[in-house]
Amino acid sequence: MKNDKLHAAADSEMSQDKVKKVLEKYDLESNVRKWNNKSIVWFFSILAISYAIFHLYITFNPLPTLLQRNFHLMFGLGMVFLLYPTFKAQDRRKIPFYDWMLFGLTIASCIYLFTVYQDIVTVRGGVANTADILMAILTVVLVFEAARRVTGWVLPILALLFLAYPFFSHQDWLPRMLLTRPFDLADIFGQLYTKTEGLFSTAIGASVQFIFLFILFGAFLAKSGMGKFFNDLALALAGHKQGGPAKVAVISSAFMGSVNGSAVGNVVSTGAFTIPLMKRIGYDKNFAGAVEASSSIGGQILPPIMGASAFIMAETTGISYGTIALSAIIPAFLFFLSSIMQVHYRAGRANLRGLPKADLPQVKKVLKEGWHLLIPLISLIMMLFANVPVSYAAFYTIMITVVVSWFRKHTRMHFKDILQALETGTRQALSTIVACGVVGIVIGVVNLTGFGATLSSAITSLGAGSLMFTLLLTMLASIVLGMGLPSIPAYIITATMAAPALAEFGIPVLIAHLFVFYFGIFANITPPVALASFAASGLAGGSPMKTGFISLRLAIAGFIVPFIFVYEPAMLLIDPSGLPANATEFPFAAIPQIIMVAVSSAIAVVAISAAVEGFIHTNLNVLTRLVLGISSLLLIVPEFMTDIIGYPIIILIFVLNYIKSKKETPAAVS
Repeated sequence: MKNDKLHAAADSEMSQDKVKKVLEKYDLESNVRKWNNKSIVWFFSILAISYAIFHLYITFNPLPTLLQRNFHLMFGLGMVFLLYPTFKAQDRRKIPFYDWMLFGLTIASCIYLFTVYQDIVTVRGGVANTADILMAILTVVLVFEAARRVTGWVLPILALLFLAYPFFSHQDWLPRMLLTRPFDLADIFGQLYTKTEGLFSTAIGASVQFIFLFILFGAFLAKSGMGKFFNDLALALAGHKQGGPAKVAVISSAFMGSVNGSAVGNVVSTGAFTIPLMKRIGYDKNFAGAVEASSSIGGQILPPIMGASAFIMAETTGISYGTIALSAIIPAFLFFLSSIMQVHYRAGRANLRGLPKADLPQVKKVLKEGWHLLIPLISLIMMLFANVPVSYAAFYTIMITVVVSWFRKHTRMHFKDILQALETGTRQALSTIVACGVVGIVIGVVNLTGFGATLSSAITSLGAGSLMFTLLLTMLASIVLGMGLPSIPAYIITATMAAPALAEFGIPVLIAHLFVFYFGIFANITPPVALASFAASGLAGGSPMKTGFISLRLAIAGFIVPFIFVYEPAMLLIDPSGLPANATEFPFAAIPQIIMVAVSSAIAVVAISAAVEGFIHTNLNVLTRLVLGISSLLLIVPEFMTDIIGYPIIILIFVLNYIKSKKETPAAVS
C-alpha cells in the first residue's frame, strides 16, 4: 500500500530503540521487566489473563463491594511487584526474592480481608481491631511502594502528606482552619481499610467497574488494527493539505487519546509516526513535538470515551454518561478547531506543503478495508445513550470487537490474539489501578477530616467573593494537583479537592467538574512538570521546556473554553433553566442560544489562532495581531455589545488580509 512507504519512512527516522528509551524515561508504565525465565513468563501471563477473565465474569456476577474492590486492588499490586523493577538500573531479566515476598504479602492481605469480611460487616460495623490496623498499615505501605514504581514519586508523596495530616490535625501550632478533633490509629486505618471510603473508595470502584474494562477494550481495538486504521484515515483526509502531517497528528492523536486514556503513551505510540512526517515537510522540531503532545492531551476531553474519565465523572456526580458526553462535544470541538487552525496558519506562514497525494492512501480504500473497525465504537455509543449499564456496554463492545475483526483477514483476531489482548489490557491497567489505590488514601483522609471543605473554603476566601478570581485560583489549584499524574487520578483528586469551591457560587455540579477536569488534564503539558510535552520533545529531539510552552499555546482554547462555559452554560447544552441535556431530553428551547455561543466561540478561537501565529492569508503585523486577539476575546465575553464590537473588527481584518494576500507572496518564517 502507498501509506506503507510513509510508515517505513517514519520508522527509519524514529528507531524502535529511541521510542523505547523515551517511553522508559517519561512513561514509567513502560519501564517493565523482560524475564528470561519461561516459567515466570508463563506464570505472569496466566495470572494476567485470569485477572482479566475474572473482571469479565464479575461484570454480570458481582461480589460484595468491599471484597470486589479488595481483589481488584491487591492482585493488581501483586502483579506490579512482579512486573516493575524496584529501581531503573536493576536487572530486569529476573525477579528478586523480596519482590516475590511483596507479591505474597499482597495476596495475604487480600485473603485476610476475605476471611474477616463477615465479622467486619455484621459484628464490628467497620470498626478496626488490632489485626485490621496492622494489615491496613501493611497494605498502605504496599500501595505506596507500588505507586512509586509505576507513577514515580509525585503521587505517593502527595498521598503521604495527606496521610500525615490526621496524626497532627489537632495540634495547636496548625492554623485554626486546619484544626480537627484527635484521631487514633483505629480511626485512620479503619477508614482506609475496613470501609469503602479509603483504599477501596469510589476511585477503585470506578476502576473495577469501568476503567479496567475500557482499558481492556482499548487493547482489543489495538489488536484488531484500529491504531493503523485511524492513522491511515487521518492521512487520507488531511495528509495532502497545507501542513498535512500536523493535521494528521491532531486527528489521529485525538481519536487514539480518547480511547486509550494515556497522554504520554499516546504521544509515543502515534508520535513515533507523525513527528517524523511533520519534521520531514519542514515543521520545527519543538513545534512538531508540541502538536503531538497537545493533541494527545486533547484526546482526554474528546467524547465518546474521554479516556474513561467520563465514566468516573458519571459515578462521582450522579449525572448520566449521556449527559456528560453530550455536554463535552462543543468544548472538545473548539479545542481541536484551535489546534487545526494553528498548525494550518503555521504551515501557511512557513509555506509548508502537504505530502504528495500519490504517496497517500485513498479515503475510499481505507474505509473499504477498515470500516468494520468502527462498528464497536458506534455500538458502544448507541448502548451508552440507550442507558445500558456502562460495565455491560464495555463487555458487549469487547465481544463485538472480536466478532467484527473476523470480517477481514488482515484484522482477524485468533485465539492467541485474544489471549494477548487480555494480557496486554491487564498490563496497561496496572498503573491506573495503583494510582486509584493511592488516590483512595487522599479520599479517605479528606472524608475523615473534612479537609476538602477546608480547601474549598480557603479558595473561596482568597477569591474575596469574586467568581472570576475564584475560577483563576481553582484553575491554578487543579493544575498543581494534576501535575505529574495520569488523567484519571488527576480528575479524581481535583474533583475531590477543587470542584467544591465552585459550589459556593452556585455553579452546577457538571460545570464545576468539567472545569477542574480540563485543568487537571492540562497539567500534563504545563511546565515545569509537563510529562506529555517532555515525552514528545524526546521523540522530536527538541527542547523539553520550549516544547512545553508551545504545547500550551496550541492548547490555548482549552484554557479559555472552561471559563466560557462557566459564564455561558449553553456551550454545555444547558438551557436557561439550568438543566443539562441528556440522552433523551435535549434542551430544544435553548437551541438559539447554543448556536450563538458555539458560533461566536468558534470564530473567536479561529481569530485567536491567527493572532497567535501571526498569519491568515499572509503575515500579520504586531498591531494587527494585538487587535485581532483583543477582538476575539470580546466575542468570548457573554455580552451582546462586545459581540457587536468584536465581529466587525475580526471580519475586517480577515477581508483586508485576504485582499493583501492577492497582492503579495506570503513570506516564510525567518
